[in-house]
Amino acid sequence: MKPAQFDYFAPAKIRDALALLEEYKDEAKILAGGQSLMPLLNMRLARPRALIDINRITSHSYIRRENSVLAIGALTRHREIETSPLVRQKCPVLAEAVRWIGYPQIRNRGTMGGSLAHAHPAAELPAVVTALRGELRVIGPAGERTVKAEEFFQGFFTVALEPNEILSEVRLALWPKNAGFSFKEINRRHGDFAIAGVAALISLNERKECAESSIVLAGVNPTPLRAKRSEKLLKGRKITRDIIETAAALAAEDSDPPSDVHGSADYRRELVKVIVRRALEEAGARAMQNEK
Repeated sequence: MKPAQFDYFAPAKIRDALALLEEYKDEAKILAGGQSLMPLLNMRLARPRALIDINRITSHSYIRRENSVLAIGALTRHREIETSPLVRQKCPVLAEAVRWIGYPQIRNRGTMGGSLAHAHPAAELPAVVTALRGELRVIGPAGERTVKAEEFFQGFFTVALEPNEILSEVRLALWPKNAGFSFKEINRRHGDFAIAGVAALISLNERKECAESSIVLAGVNPTPLRAKRSEKLLKGRKITRDIIETAAALAAEDSDPPSDVHGSADYRRELVKVIVRRALEEAGARAMQNEK
């Protein structure tokens, strides 16, 4: 199929894009990488009156460190994140997760902001940004505001963006050097959306006990799901096999996965148990190695 007719705009300034959004409101769609939007247009599941192509707004494509935060412009391509030495050094869990997104052609075009604004429940970046306690900067006619990642994702394909707002920047807290990390997912083929996924981080104190952890699940809830009971269990404890097994079981219990052609809800809970165990083992081992 082919898209329904629409008006096409390609502004070079963010203020011009915002003016168009103000004019068309919820009858407009933003085009960034287009990896999710173009199939929806072609199948006429999306029928906007206006398509606003923001690829010429180059000021929103960057990766830079600002004190203890990694700032990434919303128009930064997945491939730029994947190959960035700064990301690999300061935020390796993000670099590890990006490699699971689709295929090279998709990562060459897809953007950080596009993935987050689309908010697919099985996507990698919403889970990682939530695990890193990310903050998202949003810009609109009233100015700029900041939304915490856990508040940004509100449901299936639903985020805290007004029709006249654009996601402009993602800010990720840098974990300490002694932190371990892991990103795991299980899918039918590499490049497919995850049947279940997890982003995990662990930092240790001087007694080699868990000082802080972050465990966020993908594909088993309408939004990225923090395994808060698992995080609470780990805090102040040594990362032993028994503790990991219990934490993985709690994460599975707290998940609310759907049943579909790829697997039942019970099957997905079992997958959660497996990948959380593997992720915590890897994150714990990396944290111990970083302590040496």
